[in-house]
Amino acid sequence: MQNNHCHSSKKKFDYFLWGSALVSSILYIGFWKYSENFSNIEWLTILSSSVFELINTIWWGVLIGIIFVAILSKVPKEFVISILGESKGIKGKIRATIGGVLLDLCSHGILMVGSQLYKRGASSGQVMAFLIASPWNSLSLTIILISLIGVFWTLSFIFLSLVIAIITGVIFDKFVEKGILPDNPNKIDLPQNFEFFKEAKKGLLSANYNFSSLLDTLINGIKESRMVIKWILFGTILAGLVRAFIDADSFQTFFGPTIAGLGLTVLVATILEVCSEGSTPIAADILTRAKAPGNSFAFLMTGVSTDYTEIMILKDTAKSWKIALFLPLLTVPQVILISWLINHFSTF
Repeated sequence: MQNNHCHSSKKKFDYFLWGSALVSSILYIGFWKYSENFSNIEWLTILSSSVFELINTIWWGVLIGIIFVAILSKVPKEFVISILGESKGIKGKIRATIGGVLLDLCSHGILMVGSQLYKRGASSGQVMAFLIASPWNSLSLTIILISLIGVFWTLSFIFLSLVIAIITGVIFDKFVEKGILPDNPNKIDLPQNFEFFKEAKKGLLSANYNFSSLLDTLINGIKESRMVIKWILFGTILAGLVRAFIDADSFQTFFGPTIAGLGLTVLVATILEVCSEGSTPIAADILTRAKAPGNSFAFLMTGVSTDYTEIMILKDTAKSWKIALFLPLLTVPQVILISWLINHFSTF
């Protein structure tokens, strides 16, 4: 018995993480330093340049995500649940949704925070509402989107995404209550008479702020983020392969405000793994050039709902394929319906 226990406690080498890191590093450095050596190989040039571009775009979001994860890992679960509110009912979903909007992170950084919230006891519905509302609703991207498509469409898209986030969060928790989806094993109940500010003040005064403690917190954040980082690295490689062998520009001519155009938009958003910064200009182009505001909304939202990186991270975090796959199952029909209505009633 003792030998089995010792054997099971050994950490396995994560070939997927280090393999993705190695391949993405080779492609990144290859384009940075030696791109002229394979400039005559078109697909390799596109692949390496895509990985180079994506990593340069998302690194800051990943870094901030690691910092947030490090901080959250030190925050007692009671505080997280107190901020998000009770998991039952709509109140907790609204709080989680607002939190997702206010947190200025890209889609990759927000995944780290979302997975950490689940580990700190947030319900599946709260985490889903947080993730759906977050990726392209950050302040910086909202300003960018306003400059690209105007105030009206930007605010409309944000409002509709919040509606989908809250509805999906409520449905998720209803399914958990009925036993269709597994409950969060990290879930806790707040102690009676728990006072957030009083306990927070006590915790801040008793915390250790020396260099060693801060370094330990950061290292812990990196360790907690490894599961997310490996899928982000894999996603950049896969996105590069898609760009290398599928011309994204050619899709834009088919993104008209029709059922076929909407279907193609959803398909491309599912296949084309791009970060929130990358999806925003493409979505704006669909609206302004293809005259299809519904398709533009679908591209932004479906990219979040069907993102394979997000699905795999949810699966690893919740240890449940059901929870991961119910994200697109519940959100995509809502997105398609709302997008069709936008196209149908729009006078664009």
